Amino acid sequence: MTTLKTERLDIRSSDDVVRVRQLTRTMALAAGLGLVDQTKIITAASELARNTLDYGGGGFVLAELVEASARRGLRLTFEDKGPGIPDVETAMKDGFTSGKGMGLGLGGAKRLSNEFSIHSQPGEGTKVVIARWK
Repeated sequence: MTTLKTERLDIRSSDDVVRVRQLTRTMALAAGLGLVDQTKIITAASELARNTLDYGGGGFVLAELVEASARRGLRLTFEDKGPGIPDVETAMKDGFTSGKGMGLGLGGAKRLSNEFSIHSQPGEGTKVVIARWK
């Protein structure tokens, strides 16, 4: 896999969540994603950026325009040093929420992505990587 472009944004406020959506749209266009795929990755990015802020206490996103086997795509890595998720399996289930949301964040982000991985360690933080391919 080749990385063609990389951009990092800190997530410290609600304004940063908006900037994550804008960056995701720009990078999705650069990857050549169609409107439906753009909407899916932007929605997933918005959910994960909000989680990074609300549950992780802030962090960052690394957006990468990538190419593999003549396909282009967008990979987003969200990382925080927050409290972590004690039970990732439960947190992935629809309807689970530790806050005021509808509980569609992590599971929804997974369904909206072609690739999804999560690593979370209580007391150390959470890292979620998603990708959408053309």
